[in-house]
Amino acid sequence: RAEHRLDLDAMLVRNVTTDTRGPFGEGARRDGNSIFIFEAAGLCIGHLGHLHQIPSDEQYAAIGRLDVVMVPVDGGYTMRLSDMAGVVRRLRSSVVIPMHWFSQDSLDRFLAEMSAEFTVVETGGAQIALSRDDLPSEPTIMVLEPAYLD
Repeated sequence: RAEHRLDLDAMLVRNVTTDTRGPFGEGARRDGNSIFIFEAAGLCIGHLGHLHQIPSDEQYAAIGRLDVVMVPVDGGYTMRLSDMAGVVRRLRSSVVIPMHWFSQDSLDRFLAEMSAEFTVVETGGAQIALSRDDLPSEPTIMVLEPAYLD
């Protein structure tokens, strides 16, 4: 089991392990994924990684409150979009950033699933700057545009 807790003074990086599906149908691989959590400048930011299973109550408790969560919304490599939407609802983060949307269709389906409960903001860019003081008052999905790295 991979356990990480790295205190960098200005930032704490920790993880919560989750299981993954085996690539050849052999069932779950225990602790094959990590949800990474970054605590810095009063913000708690979560990266769900390749989440394949709905977290248990114990895992949700270990994750804690996330101000910002990065969520894979591919709908296939990770979890079904309806299951991922349920995870997002349970986390109740102020900002949700969809990631791993390898097609516009999977992003659009996720946004359609969530739009009744979350404000959707098309940022028009590949990055955003957030602070504790400027978190939205309503749960908000912020869609970033992909950008190629130089």
